Amino acid sequence: MSLFKARDWWSTTLGEKEEFDQGCLCVADVDNSGIGQDKITVGSYMGYLRIFNPHPVKPGDGMISAEDLLLEVQLRDPILQVEVGKFVSGTELLHLAVLHCRKLCVYAVSGTLGNVEHGNQYQIKLMYEHNLQRTACNMTYGPFGGVKGRDLICIQSMDGMLMLFEQESYAFGRFLPGFLLPGPLTYSSRTDSFITVSSCQQVESYKYVLVQLYFPSIRDETMDWVLNIGEQALDICVVTFNQTSSVFVLGVRNFFCLKDNGQIRFMKKLDFSPSCFLPYCSVSEGTINTLIGNHNNMLHVYQDVTLKWATQLPHIPVAVKVGNLHDLKGVIVTLSDNGHLQCSYLGTDPSLFQAPKVESREINYEELDIEMKELQKIIKEATKTQGTPICHIVQAIDSEVGVEAVPSVTVKITLQSRVAVQKAKLSICVQPPLALTHDQFIFDHMEPCASKTVALAVFLKGNCPPAELEGNAVASYSIPTGVPRVARCKFRLPLRLICFPTQPSKTASHKLTIDTNKPPVSLVNLFPDFADQSDEDLVNVLGFQFLTGPRITLLASKTSQRYRIQSEQLEDLWLITKELTLRLEEHFKKQNSKDFACTFSGSVPLQEYFELIDCHFELRLNAEKCEELLSERAIQFRAIERRLLTRFKDKTPAPLQHLDTLLEGTYRQIIALADAAEENQANMFQAFTKLKSATQLVIMLISLWQKLTTDQVAILEATFLPLMQDTQELGWEESVDAAISHLLRTCLSKSSKEQALTYTNQLNIPKDTSRLKKHITLLCDRLAKGGRLCLSTDTNVQQTIVMPGGCTPIPESDLEERTALQDATTMFTNHRHLTKLPRISEKYYWIYQTSLFWI
Repeated sequence: MSLFKARDWWSTTLGEKEEFDQGCLCVADVDNSGIGQDKITVGSYMGYLRIFNPHPVKPGDGMISAEDLLLEVQLRDPILQVEVGKFVSGTELLHLAVLHCRKLCVYAVSGTLGNVEHGNQYQIKLMYEHNLQRTACNMTYGPFGGVKGRDLICIQSMDGMLMLFEQESYAFGRFLPGFLLPGPLTYSSRTDSFITVSSCQQVESYKYVLVQLYFPSIRDETMDWVLNIGEQALDICVVTFNQTSSVFVLGVRNFFCLKDNGQIRFMKKLDFSPSCFLPYCSVSEGTINTLIGNHNNMLHVYQDVTLKWATQLPHIPVAVKVGNLHDLKGVIVTLSDNGHLQCSYLGTDPSLFQAPKVESREINYEELDIEMKELQKIIKEATKTQGTPICHIVQAIDSEVGVEAVPSVTVKITLQSRVAVQKAKLSICVQPPLALTHDQFIFDHMEPCASKTVALAVFLKGNCPPAELEGNAVASYSIPTGVPRVARCKFRLPLRLICFPTQPSKTASHKLTIDTNKPPVSLVNLFPDFADQSDEDLVNVLGFQFLTGPRITLLASKTSQRYRIQSEQLEDLWLITKELTLRLEEHFKKQNSKDFACTFSGSVPLQEYFELIDCHFELRLNAEKCEELLSERAIQFRAIERRLLTRFKDKTPAPLQHLDTLLEGTYRQIIALADAAEENQANMFQAFTKLKSATQLVIMLISLWQKLTTDQVAILEATFLPLMQDTQELGWEESVDAAISHLLRTCLSKSSKEQALTYTNQLNIPKDTSRLKKHITLLCDRLAKGGRLCLSTDTNVQQTIVMPGGCTPIPESDLEERTALQDATTMFTNHRHLTKLPRISEKYYWIYQTSLFWI
């Protein structure tokens, strides 16, 4: 066993399909045994309360003893939190407090000495209970107000009310100011304060004495101190050591340690996603040890900000405690969300095993040959079954598509390694609006010639067709020498993932015609997954219906070698056109035809393409305006807040002069602007997806029109698709404009004057799209006149490099510009009307498997 794995001292699994969370674990001497031996108390959301007294499991036993479970009882309500303290008046014995959604119960746990082999018997007795008027979230306890020998309980409700109970009686309740969502809550006995983290991502401290003075809600004057940590908190804890107390806050990305006056003592930026933590002791003066669990099944031990130890757990911990069990001090108790309870310790045990001496013997080559043939037969059979499809189907989750059943594709990826590899990480990526059920898989160790197979589902999540149906699988790993390596594999998703067969449409606004140099192929043979082979009338026409609504029609000519694609939107033609060309290439490749080619002789639909560019650019301008208005309203909101705070802090009360009304109005404006910005962001994502689809269609038409090579098509793709995501800082328009300008000044230039390269320091959002549209038109015009795309600098005229402060326009003649614009506005003509066709049958789920790739 590895030194850095947690040594299992005792473990068990609680129930079946039960759920647990942070407050469901408590380690304390709940039965008041008096010998300093802790018990483990666990509550579940299913209402089960269990108390364990673990005994070490001997090697080879495998199962825990029945005597380890002291008590198991099912309560009627879900258990949110369990705590042990001095909760009953008149005694300083420990009692168990159980928090339900609408009730707080305090129990006494006691045991009866058994006289038979069944052992001791334990039971709980209800001391008192409080029925809550509000739904509870969490609780904390302590000697509020400096009381001696007893603990009071404070419960935080889901709507931000602190309900305080003086043991058997209800004391009072106060509302937290500016409350939105409940956060972690704790109590500091040194400062007699309640400390929480609000939804504003602020650590706030409230004095208990000041909380009692106001009714019915806590005012700003009661706030002892506040600290903005800039992220949401998972847990908060107060540790007192050597007459000093520290407040520990676990955020989603950082770990904070604060002094009891709110000043930061230290903070640690975490490179993992934490799940729980526990500051538990100090081993040297002035330092605190902290256990932090994360979602990578790891438990880290920090001394202040220094990592002292890291150990691996068999599960993801949601709660961690430290206790004394059977004279073994410092046992780490962890609990997972599905009920894996484990007691472990760090380090390793000495190994007493000694390998026996190997007797030397002669090698029998005949037996080795027989064994080698059997192994080769097993390997051959295994490789034959790797191409079989997956039988199960994973449903789509959280899809925004407005259909009842969203199709999903199960992708199976197999990794094989020739050598031993460490820490292999498999990442899968698809372009949105496509989504994955799982995008990362981690393998700690892979033996030589071993294989790992994973399965995941791909589905359409957004409410618009994707621009690409390709995905990438990347495996990063380290070989035994420690050198990192990367292996990559691409896979192609089926068209049935995003559309299904439907009745063809007779008319359409946008039409494309693709010419080929081979006889026409029946669409039933090209698209067997979309065609009804029993209907002979539908051999030359097919209808495709996207899940998001658009319909596309594909026609094959019976006499000529042409295929027509038509739809109501330009961008919807892209995926069907690409699928048509790919399937035609695969069809003729199977027939050993090497000279197959597709061509396009029509006009490139630049005018419709420019409309998509204008739509996307207008949304970018709207986003910029929303950001400016939000900034102005935020400044106004903070200014009003400062004025109101000054009025509230005045010793002499003064009228508000309608500042509260102005504050409320400004707040509503901020919310409305935020909603508008969010809606505009969603529209801009859809517009950018449509723009990418139309851009790839234009690239394909230009390549078929000018018969470009693969390298030239790659230059066009790098020019028109420089960004995977569109942002306000760097947008598609300015990036493409700069790339096209470079081509027009280099390989597509017409004179030495145009070959002067101009560089700018940065790219800014343009005022309009007229310059970009003019450059795209010039690019198509110069390609039509014989220009060729290349990245080499071998030209007849030596290029000069000029670096002015701004970008100068490209010199071109008026005649050239007018001719290019006239050519761009022409469209396809002589389209035939389609006759009415019967409906094509529909099918839904597909199963898809990627090809095996080697590490």
